[in-house]
Amino acid sequence: MAHTAMSGSGTTADDDPPLQTAVWRLRSRACWTDAAALLEPWAATDPAAALQRTSLLTERCLYTGTGWTDAEDALRTAEALAQDDSERGAAACERGYLAYASTLLGARDRADEASVALSRAAALLSPAAPGRPLLDFRRGLIAQNIADSPQSARAAYRRAHAGATARGDELLLSFTWRHIASLALREGELAEARHGFAESLRIREELGYLVGTAPALISLADAEPEPEAAARLRAEAGRLFRLLGGVPTWLAPRLEPPAPEAVEAN
Repeated sequence: MAHTAMSGSGTTADDDPPLQTAVWRLRSRACWTDAAALLEPWAATDPAAALQRTSLLTERCLYTGTGWTDAEDALRTAEALAQDDSERGAAACERGYLAYASTLLGARDRADEASVALSRAAALLSPAAPGRPLLDFRRGLIAQNIADSPQSARAAYRRAHAGATARGDELLLSFTWRHIASLALREGELAEARHGFAESLRIREELGYLVGTAPALISLADAEPEPEAAARLRAEAGRLFRLLGGVPTWLAPRLEPPAPEAVEAN
């Protein structure tokens, strides 16, 4: 999640608006290691900073397929610092997400660990907890991409979407829009899919979330009926992908130009 600038004395990471702005700018440009390094002065003692550092390093794993040991070490620190149910639940949510990423990218099958950790997070976080929408979204990811249960995924995404809307979490909304749209596309609901993908792209562009913009462009291209418009979207996605040094790595196969016979067949 993007951290909103907060007023304060700077005694913790969240109290330091310039720090959070710098972290966000680095994160959005795929510089997760540099962003995590900015939090190190607090991450050894402050649960929120340790959790935020874990989130950054886990996102690096998901987008690059590397850095698993660093993310795991950061996660263990966050778990050790957690002092109440809210912090323990948030740490469990991060453990579930790291295990999900490992499973999804084929680094190591940790599907059972992901499910158990997210169930633990659900037991610890109250329905009104700030981290509940993110947890609902991640449970939707497991339902869609590991359990192959689109109905359960849709229900989880809609809960996450409603929670993100209520909390004004624009970045999470960009993810819920995109994944609800992906289910619509899977079912042939092209108008709904285009709307969701367009909303996701709009939010990411407004936030300056560059590392997430290329995937949003590709998703919108998949639902675009006009070949020329789809080609323009894919070309822009390719430009951003190269600008960020080939991140996210899993997007590369989607950016390869189709063979001539495939174009003719379409």
